[in-house]
Amino acid sequence: MSSISMAQRKRQLVSDELSEAALQLLALKGFDAVTIDEIAATAGVSKRTFFRYFASKEDVVVQFLADMGDGMRAALAARPAEERPSVALRHTVWVPMAACADHSDRALRVVQLILRTPALRGRFLERQDQWREDLAAGLAQRLGLDLGTDLYPGLAAGMALAAFDAVLQRWSASGGAEEPSELTDRAFALLAPALD
Repeated sequence: MSSISMAQRKRQLVSDELSEAALQLLALKGFDAVTIDEIAATAGVSKRTFFRYFASKEDVVVQFLADMGDGMRAALAARPAEERPSVALRHTVWVPMAACADHSDRALRVVQLILRTPALRGRFLERQDQWREDLAAGLAQRLGLDLGTDLYPGLAAGMALAAFDAVLQRWSASGGAEEPSELTDRAFALLAPALD
C-alpha cells in the first residue's frame, strides 16, 4: 500500500515540476517560442518523461485550467448553506484568483499568455463551459432548484464566470496594476442585486 502512495507522490511531484517549468517558460518566452525539449531540460527530465505526463505544451495549460475548475467546484460546495448566492459565488470565483494573487508575477504572465494566445484562449473558454455546468449543478443543489426547468442556476453560474473573466481581463490589461480582490469585489457588487 505505502509503495503505491509513494509512487503516486513521485508522479505528482514530477507532474508539478513539469507544470511549473512549462508555465514559467511559456509565460516568459511566449507559447510558440518554447520547445518541449526546453521544458523537459528545465524540469530536469527527458522528453520521453514529458510525454508520459502531457500530450503537448497546450496540455500543460489545460491541466492548469482543470485545477482551477476543481478548486471552484470544491469552494462552492464548502460555502455555508444559508449564505446569499452572491457571497457564495464571490468566494467561489475568488479561489483561483487568490491563487493568482499569491504568485502574482508568474500568474499574471500565465493569464496574459492564455488570454493572448488564440489556441489557449479557446481552451480556456471551453473549460469555462464545463465550469458553468458544474457551478450551475452546485447552485441547483444548494437552493433546491431543478436544473432542467429553472433558469436561475445556469444564469447565476454564467454571471459569476463572466465576472471572473472580466476581472482577469482587467488585471491582465493593467499589467497587474489593478488589485484582483478589489476588482472581484467591484464585479460582484454590480451582480449582487441580480444574483440575490
